[in-house]
Amino acid sequence: MSEEDENENTTPEGEEPQVDADSLADEVAGAVDEAADGDALADEWAAAMEESGDDGDSGDDDVQPAPMEEFDSSANNIPQGDSGTPELDVILDIPVSISMEVGNTQIAIRNLLQLNQGSVIELDRLAGEPLDVLVNGTLIAHGEVVMVNDKFGIRLTDVISQSERIQRLK
Repeated sequence: MSEEDENENTTPEGEEPQVDADSLADEVAGAVDEAADGDALADEWAAAMEESGDDGDSGDDDVQPAPMEEFDSSANNIPQGDSGTPELDVILDIPVSISMEVGNTQIAIRNLLQLNQGSVIELDRLAGEPLDVLVNGTLIAHGEVVMVNDKFGIRLTDVISQSERIQRLK
């Protein structure tokens, strides 16, 4: 390569190389013509891969596939009940967090720091609207507050269907 050719291909750091618009247009037109034929495109990719020296191997000759255990569909590890259905007793003792949401709002930290005893925070719900019942942060039902033996409780008025819960997760 001559010194003049080397100067054409290198550019000072931080500058974009100068490209002749006519030659670029010719290259694009040629590429579009080749792309029209699927085999030509595949050949172009093969030539580029060959040129780069990448034959699809990572270069590690000592790489071996990991042994995979074969699973028998009849021999699974899920405990089965008498009727052949999975036994759900294994999950019944898993603890979950259940909470009731009266409403929510967003306030600036400046306003949050000014709150004190007797402050009133306006929520996004109207008085008398149902509360949200959340299990592990997922809405599962709506309900209303009731008093039971001088303690608060909640009466479920509407349970969210399983398909709705799945849609809300997405």
